[in-house]
Amino acid sequence: MDVERTALPGIGLQHVLTTARGRQLGVISHRNGRRDLVVYGKDDPDTCVATVALTPEEANAIAELLGTGRVVERLADLHRQVEGLVTEQIPITPGSPYSGRALADTQARTRTGASIVAVIRDGRVLASPRPDFLFAPGDTVMVVGTGEGTAAVAAILTDG
Repeated sequence: MDVERTALPGIGLQHVLTTARGRQLGVISHRNGRRDLVVYGKDDPDTCVATVALTPEEANAIAELLGTGRVVERLADLHRQVEGLVTEQIPITPGSPYSGRALADTQARTRTGASIVAVIRDGRVLASPRPDFLFAPGDTVMVVGTGEGTAAVAAILTDG
């Protein structure tokens, strides 16, 4: 898929993509951080039929919502491609010994060979969390590894 990028002097940048069905969608990134989501006319791609102004926080939330499916989809694709690879979603419960603690404290990779590749928090995917990332109750931890390794990470996160 091609994304056309156009500089808008004094405004910012415009990115436009054409969907598989021929519709054009755009994002105008203003210099002040505001984003406009733009839908162009089906019959006349130069005509804007709808514009939604988004704050930086709203734009990030939509980006994360759209990206969530891609991360899960890519993990599923990887799982299908690599025999023996398992992905698990492990919840951080209020009683977890790692609630409020850093990812590095788990030593999950060293202890199990499995990797924590993402954390889902409040419907947002936080991909590749850093070692200083703090877990919170309600988080869902995405783990990739062997069945044995992912089960061991689940035991660490629930029992210590």
